[in-house]
Amino acid sequence: MTPFPQNLHTHTVFGDGKNTPEEMVLGAIRAGCRSLGFSEHSPMPPDADPDGWTMDAAREDEYRREVLRLREAYRDRLEIFLGLELDPDSPAPTLPYDYLIGSSHGVWKDGCYLSADADPESFVRGVREHFGGDYYAFAAACFQREAAFVRQCGCQIVGHFDLVTKFNEGGRLFDESDPRYVRAALDALETAMERDVIFEINTGAISRGYRTLPYPSAFLLRAICEKGGRICITSDSHHADTITCSFPEAAALAESCGFHEAWVLTTDGFQAVALQEYCKT
Repeated sequence: MTPFPQNLHTHTVFGDGKNTPEEMVLGAIRAGCRSLGFSEHSPMPPDADPDGWTMDAAREDEYRREVLRLREAYRDRLEIFLGLELDPDSPAPTLPYDYLIGSSHGVWKDGCYLSADADPESFVRGVREHFGGDYYAFAAACFQREAAFVRQCGCQIVGHFDLVTKFNEGGRLFDESDPRYVRAALDALETAMERDVIFEINTGAISRGYRTLPYPSAFLLRAICEKGGRICITSDSHHADTITCSFPEAAALAESCGFHEAWVLTTDGFQAVALQEYCKT
């Protein structure tokens, strides 16, 4: 079975997704996928997850069993992989997974967890109250935390590297060309690339109406390409109807930044495919 199109960043009702794993499988089949990876949010302590968007630790075994059941049930229609999205506040996994996504969703300041991902209002309030309104200082803290985590967590994929831009469409909060922002992003990228990891081009904020382009932004993708880095294309899907959201646009962005191939997971490990093939249905 050919591996593409493929999405490896998929959430379900075990975390903050809207659909069951089986509904996501059926959505992937409808979208023409040949393979799908589940990557539920790994458990986090309550003070870092007050809204309950991560998987309950007591349900991890159930999550694994359900994905493995679906792998067997749909083996003739879809290749299914069992993954996990790790956060710096998550405990290290003790059970085997096919792959891990390393993602930071916020930072700690003054004893408070400040999310870069929850909603625009809390994002703005957190920067105002704990960083004096300095978005560049907040962004630098986010990048530093992500880069340090990638170096030590053992992930194969780096999740939404510049998530801090999720609510900054059109530069409405800060200037992404400002040298302070660019320097912080590129320094963190240099650190993260000390490990041979794959950077996802993530279309999740497009499907949720926050952005018109995926992340990472073009200047970061060009830097990844120039340094010989690798990419995959994911939708960070939380709904069965968005599993291949904006994949052609993501592939076009990657190509414009110098990439000619993306990486997919197979039963033999990660393999490169041409960008044009990656998004075939």
